[in-house]
Amino acid sequence: MLGKGVVGGGGGTKAPKPSFVSYVRPEEIHTNEKEVTEKEVTLHLLPGEQLLCEASTVLKYVQEDSCQRGIYGKLVCTDFKIAFLGDDESALDNDETQFKNKVIGENDITLHCVDQIYGVFDEKKKTLFGQLKKYPEKLIIHCKDLRVFHFCLRYTKEEEVKRIVSGIIHHTQAPKLLKRLFLFSYAAAARNSTATHPKNHTVMFETLQDWCWELERTKGNMKYKAVRVNEGYQVSERLPEYFVVPTPLPEEDVPRFQGHGIPMWCWSCHNGCALLKMSALPKEQDDAVLQVQKSFLDGVYKTIHRPPYEIVKTEDLSSSFLSLQDIQTAHSKFKQLFLIDNSTEFWDTDIKWFSLLESSSWLDIIRRCLKKAIEITECLEAQNMNVLLLEENASDLCCLISSLVQVMMDPHCRTRVGFQSLVQKEWIMGGHCFLDRCNHLRQSDKEEVPVFLLFLDCVWQLVHQHPPAFEFTETYLTVLSDSLYIPIFSTFFFNSPHQKDTNMHQRQLSLPLTQSKSSPKRGFFREETDHLIKNLLGKRISKLINSSDELQDNFREFYDSWHSKPTDYHGLLLPHIEGPEIKVWAQRYLRWIPEAQILGGGRVATMSKLLEMMEEVQSLQEKIDERHHGQVALQAEASSLLRASARLSSLFPFALLQRHSSKPVLPTSGWKALGDEEDLAKREDESVDLGDL
Repeated sequence: MLGKGVVGGGGGTKAPKPSFVSYVRPEEIHTNEKEVTEKEVTLHLLPGEQLLCEASTVLKYVQEDSCQRGIYGKLVCTDFKIAFLGDDESALDNDETQFKNKVIGENDITLHCVDQIYGVFDEKKKTLFGQLKKYPEKLIIHCKDLRVFHFCLRYTKEEEVKRIVSGIIHHTQAPKLLKRLFLFSYAAAARNSTATHPKNHTVMFETLQDWCWELERTKGNMKYKAVRVNEGYQVSERLPEYFVVPTPLPEEDVPRFQGHGIPMWCWSCHNGCALLKMSALPKEQDDAVLQVQKSFLDGVYKTIHRPPYEIVKTEDLSSSFLSLQDIQTAHSKFKQLFLIDNSTEFWDTDIKWFSLLESSSWLDIIRRCLKKAIEITECLEAQNMNVLLLEENASDLCCLISSLVQVMMDPHCRTRVGFQSLVQKEWIMGGHCFLDRCNHLRQSDKEEVPVFLLFLDCVWQLVHQHPPAFEFTETYLTVLSDSLYIPIFSTFFFNSPHQKDTNMHQRQLSLPLTQSKSSPKRGFFREETDHLIKNLLGKRISKLINSSDELQDNFREFYDSWHSKPTDYHGLLLPHIEGPEIKVWAQRYLRWIPEAQILGGGRVATMSKLLEMMEEVQSLQEKIDERHHGQVALQAEASSLLRASARLSSLFPFALLQRHSSKPVLPTSGWKALGDEEDLAKREDESVDLGDL
């Protein structure tokens, strides 16, 4: 298994803290340095990207069980990414290269994607930040897309270690100014290049006409109007230049409180009801000001309560729903389940995995979001009510809930272009603070909350439960979640349209998305999963979700009635929200964990096998017909398909197949509580060796 540029180590599988053992002496590494360097992968730089620091003779660990193997190479840091350049291309099949990200390589980490950096000192793991007095012998990087990288610096020159570690810490952890983001260097370089962006048919909602078209599409133009009162951001830098309000509302009311207290249109239902949102008025202590605010709101409510408007139901998301702190706390706990260092740690923590999942409350938060969206859908669809969403700035939970309602009620939002337009309208123009919520500037951890990721997770539940209703796949959503941390497209790097317009000198492509080839639409917890993986990772999780809260009678009737009928994929779409129906988004969260994947399994692999069988049948038929030349060609094509399917997994196309062994290790410390291994085997249907799959 070992080749040039690869260092191997061994150790007992029961060691609690495995340490690196090299079969190659340091002097041998330096002796072969010239030969290895000649095989290093070339560092590819994007327009405007600059190399900052680098270190040679770095070992990137590929960990399995308690043994450790490392690939020799160079670690570099640019103003865009951290990259490892090693002689590992031979380990990849040619069939895998067609599924690579076009911007980020397998061993690349954008600076914005770095979550935490750890150093190992005498086998002790410590968080790294600021100026270091002592430099680590190992570097561990946890990424926001849940990848984990281990680098050994033991054989790297001391000065290079100082430069690369200090450089990585500074450029990923230190607070930075907006103008120093790589986004601006790339934009400036791209302007001077001849490259052109592909045509994008997403509605950008940057003109008055865009909003008028959306009103016409939803038949909301009879009761609502697009206004230009904020053109040039004269009223508020928080609002877009153009937006929609109820027709009777005087435009001179909008500037009164800089857009606060104004009901803004989100979407109109087929029956004429509409979904609105409103940001709260500024908190005041002065009685006179409070009286003015009260009179102002009374006038606004009278406007939207009188004919031709239906009854209005108000949903105050700031006081009667989730808090941003709830979301952040749950996600912080949840992501730790997937930041796995090695196989031993994976199997050690497996026995308590479901209790940790339950304690994180992430799945319950998803359920509550979907439930709230269904409640609002029921008001619009069944009770013919307008719904007004309230929030302090109407830019977090309002974006989340209004978007979910539209995905459920409007089939246009379930197309690829429609979904991108929805994100542009409700999130970008809606003023969601991506810069703060993703903490791109590293200025305040308190502002970091994964609200948009929560939205994507909720949409994934719908895609997973009703795949025929969507024009896009789960891979599309996974790529979109990764794009949050790639500072090339301006979509997710500003707090408001005003901030984007004043800082960017050129419009860029809205969403960095391309429709993938086929990808698995079935979830991880399906009957096709083999017995061992199903028992360890795919147990039903009904006990994790508290369904004891009684749903309102009208909600329950609406919910049950819809699910009792055949699904119309071009109409209203409701998710199942009870018990085991809320699942872990396996493709996103488990894709970097080889032990959680079924090699050669999953829907894509199954389809590939079916194609192979069809080709074989056709080949045999042609043989019978004595068409020798056609047979040879078809056999070659079938062989190609077979080679490709051998690299597929249940989490295609993100399969991480680098660990040399996927055979599970039963940690004796954890399993003793359940009895000895023979008793355990008797309890399971069958013990399966993952290496044979």
